[in-house]
Amino acid sequence: QVQLVESGGGLVQPGGSLRLSCVASGSIVSSYAMAWYRQAPGKQRELVATITKSGSTNYADSVKGRFSISKDNAKNTVYLQMNSLRPEDTAVYYCSRGGMYDLAPRYWGQGTQVTVSS
Repeated sequence: QVQLVESGGGLVQPGGSLRLSCVASGSIVSSYAMAWYRQAPGKQRELVATITKSGSTNYADSVKGRFSISKDNAKNTVYLQMNSLRPEDTAVYYCSRGGMYDLAPRYWGQGTQVTVSS
């Protein structure tokens, strides 16, 4: 059974940084595409960043240059480093597992809340 457990969310001031972690069960991270999504209150869930099993990354325009996705295959963990945070980054952030050769999400974590406020 696939399990994804996010952590690292919290309250941060504008301009601050947070690093989210997603620990996956089994050898998921080395074998599948992984992604971070977010959902703000009253809005649809949106894609934030993706990383393929080979390590190629892609980002939503709204976070390019500020966020960085990475992974540690040995630890079965995916990270999202978030810098220069803005109030509009406030959302629940979700980790997802895609397919071996595509990014469509198959499984989700429970989410971690990120709040950017002074």
